[in-house]
Amino acid sequence: MALPLNQLPKEIVREVRSRKWLALLLFAVVSFSVLAAGFLWPYKYQSQVVIFVDDRNIIQPLMEGRAVATKVTEKVSAARELLGSRNVLEEIATDTEIYGDNAENIGPEALEGRINGLRYSMSVVPRGDNYFSIGYSSSSPLKTFRVAQKLGQAFIEENAKRKREESRSAYDFIDKQVKSYEQQIAEVEERLKKFLSENVDGTEADANSRLSNLQSRLELAQLEKEELQTRAQSLERELGGVSRTLRQGRTVDAYQERINSMEEQLDSLRLRYHDTYPDIVILREQLEELKKQRERAFEEQQLASEPSGSESIPNPVYQEVRSNLVTTNTDLETVETRISSIKRLIEEQKQRMERIQANKAQYSELTRDMEVNKEIYNDLLQRREKARVSMHLDIEGQGLNYKINEAAQYPTSPTGPKFSMFAMAGLLLGAVAPFGAIAGLLQIDPRIRSREQLEDVLDIAVLEHLPEVRTPFEKRRDRKVTMAVVVMAVLVAAAYVAVALASVFGVI
Repeated sequence: MALPLNQLPKEIVREVRSRKWLALLLFAVVSFSVLAAGFLWPYKYQSQVVIFVDDRNIIQPLMEGRAVATKVTEKVSAARELLGSRNVLEEIATDTEIYGDNAENIGPEALEGRINGLRYSMSVVPRGDNYFSIGYSSSSPLKTFRVAQKLGQAFIEENAKRKREESRSAYDFIDKQVKSYEQQIAEVEERLKKFLSENVDGTEADANSRLSNLQSRLELAQLEKEELQTRAQSLERELGGVSRTLRQGRTVDAYQERINSMEEQLDSLRLRYHDTYPDIVILREQLEELKKQRERAFEEQQLASEPSGSESIPNPVYQEVRSNLVTTNTDLETVETRISSIKRLIEEQKQRMERIQANKAQYSELTRDMEVNKEIYNDLLQRREKARVSMHLDIEGQGLNYKINEAAQYPTSPTGPKFSMFAMAGLLLGAVAPFGAIAGLLQIDPRIRSREQLEDVLDIAVLEHLPEVRTPFEKRRDRKVTMAVVVMAVLVAAAYVAVALASVFGVI
């Protein structure tokens, strides 16, 4: 049954007084155990290099848009990956300043163990937006200091090397692409030149313009043909109404008959056409001419005393009309020939249009390839110049740079708990250990030690209890034992302090 808390201190003191030697032994064992733990504790020394990320130098705004500085988005993770690479750690693992003159003459297994140890003991920690630290910890302060130095130097050198290689690789790649597109453009130009030399039909716009011109000429020729056909029909009708010969005595009457006939034709044409119609204009001119001829014939008839008989003579009107008909028929044949030629040219032009349409797809493909290749080529030219400037920026150490802001410092004290802390904790834990052990035993001891426990167990009231009575001899013996335990405790504490001080001052 657990002891009540208000009785616990009194019982602890009583038990300690009754077991003084055991408490002394527990004090000595716990104290020196903690002190031994301080001796055996693997103390770690740590040294670190603080790196400054210089991404705000003056060259960046000056070269913005003309060069691309190498960037690191995740600085800490990038630094951790770079330092964790095998080539960097292998170079440090074989460094003679750290591991001695025989550092390079080790087996593969030992080298692998060193690399794994370096990777495990290394740390990269962010320290603000533009700072992070590269640290290393080990049991040797000198090794810790030298490895931290090497890690910082290796990071700066490897990062600069990688930046130069990256920018150089980018420039070489873009330059290779530029040369490739130059060859492609030359090939496309040669194919386009060959295509244009083999296909001389011209463009679609020229063909359409030529076809439209031929169709306009064909329409005009057809209109002219219709006019000539109408005129020829009119002349044939007129020729049918004129006599081939004339009688001397009836010359004036013949003219009058012809005039009457032509006036009838003119009236008939005016009912269907305007006065500007070609046949009407021609008939009016012919009518005026016949009237003039009739007047001359009338004057000549009056001058003569009488007609000279009924001798027949060729009719000049008939001759004139027939001459006009022959001319009109000749012009009609000429127009028909021209119409046939124009139709043949139109047919040839249509065939030309078909050839142009057939070549249009190939020409469009060639020109499209040319435009796309030239666009990409011009863009690559600009990118190559940017890559060239970027490469020179990285070679000159401009752009994004890493600088050592704080060099590695030699560690003068280990990290974590120190030996002095173990020494002080040993005395304290040794002094508290007996009381703590007895307190724990009292909580699990089933014996009844107080009136309250008895009343709780038996559920009866305790009227009185008899106190412990010791004789004078027992009291004297207890005092002697107490004095001996105190003296031994002081001696144990003195020995403890002596050992601790000797270790602190380097005596042991």
